[in-house]
Amino acid sequence: MKLNSRCDRSEVAPFVDGALTASGSRNTADVVNPSNGQRNFVIPAGCLGDVDAAVSSARRAFESGGWSAAPPSLRKKILHCFADLIALESRAFDALDAEEMGKPISERFANAQAASELMGFYAEGLDKSVGDVYTCDKASFVAQRFVPRGVVAAIVPWNFPTYASVLKLAPALAAGNSVVLKPSELSTRSAIRLAEVGIEAGLPLGVLNVVPGLGEIVGRALALHSDVDMVTFTGSTEVGKLVLQFAGQSNMKLVMAECGGKSAHIVFDDGVNLQSVADNVATMLVTNQGQICSVGSRLVVQRSIESKLLEMILVRIDQIKVGDALDPNTTFGPLASAKQCSRVMEFIEGARSDGAKLVKGGRRLLEETGGYFIEPTVFGSVVPSSRLAQEEIFGPVLSVMSFDDEVEAIEIANGTQYGLAAYVWTCDLSRGMRMVKSLRSSVRVNTGVCTGEGAGYAASHEPARQSGIGCEGGLTGMESYLRRQRIWFSHA
Repeated sequence: MKLNSRCDRSEVAPFVDGALTASGSRNTADVVNPSNGQRNFVIPAGCLGDVDAAVSSARRAFESGGWSAAPPSLRKKILHCFADLIALESRAFDALDAEEMGKPISERFANAQAASELMGFYAEGLDKSVGDVYTCDKASFVAQRFVPRGVVAAIVPWNFPTYASVLKLAPALAAGNSVVLKPSELSTRSAIRLAEVGIEAGLPLGVLNVVPGLGEIVGRALALHSDVDMVTFTGSTEVGKLVLQFAGQSNMKLVMAECGGKSAHIVFDDGVNLQSVADNVATMLVTNQGQICSVGSRLVVQRSIESKLLEMILVRIDQIKVGDALDPNTTFGPLASAKQCSRVMEFIEGARSDGAKLVKGGRRLLEETGGYFIEPTVFGSVVPSSRLAQEEIFGPVLSVMSFDDEVEAIEIANGTQYGLAAYVWTCDLSRGMRMVKSLRSSVRVNTGVCTGEGAGYAASHEPARQSGIGCEGGLTGMESYLRRQRIWFSHA
């Protein structure tokens, strides 16, 4: 049964074959506004029937060739239109995300405008991947070309709902695939609206489908589905491991996963601008309430400058404006859910018990609102092997650890199960190069929050260790959604 064509407050349902369709699930889940703790609406919990319908739609669309075999110029035109329509509705997308998971509408990082620009990058880049022709004998012609993988299941997190969806959709669609998108149960409406906008832009029916619901139902069913050719996932390491297991239990589908992180700011006493360091560390900590996979949640600082740097960070943190995520004056909103709020408070209480020194914060804020606000929190004297320093918190909590020399700094920075990102602060070029070659992650030197465009959307990254597998971002990331097909002609 088809419902109204436009997603609104009261109507969240699977988006299949270009329209909202009644879910086969009788169970529902509440979506709560984290700024006040009030229920916004309910979504279907999801079921196997919802997933089967969406996957079948995506398969039909892929096999028809209306998108997968369409001329690059047509796909480019449609994706550029898709990008433009996202930009036109960027404020509405930002408001949906603020109301559902608490990302302040004032926060520009990974907002809907950035999502529009990302879609535009892949629209322009979809015809830039080229294959290979090999040198061979006179009786043969051997080449390799890129072809779309087929049906891609995209399972995205709740921290940047619109942007995270486009981060998967844009390269997958540019590569010619059909997509089944599974948004977080905390933040669903922006994903459904993206699908509607995609149809308005000219995507053929079935090329983009959305299945809302609980991760343990819908996410699991997609990862196990034997007619899904690839799963692209962003979320916790724990769930990423389950996705890998489900892929192996079903059809050995390809899995690309960006998982947890425990990134470090490594600061040397060699003339570096401490005010710049402090601004970067504090800004990253409070952006989206610290709910960023690559947040620099560990401050690994040379002992001689620890006190001075920490004092400057605390001053910067005090500049935040706490409030409702929909208030344009707010710079620091709530955590995404009651569950996430409880998790972060558990870490804070545990750190106190483990002997870490509470330097700032550690309290709930604005409890009278019913919202899930936690004060930015800083702990000193943190033991590198402690739970606080080892596990991903996904909240505004900074662990401060000191070191005496470069070898000790590297040991602390590499001393977790993760390998997502690291930030090195030094005025010594040789030291910076040594650190880059010693750290098991992507590395930024003398920057945390990027102040310029840099490589724009062209830069890709690949996590290490238990931070995930596969390359994401840029044209190299788009090639993750393509399969290399070898072609061999014998013309003797």
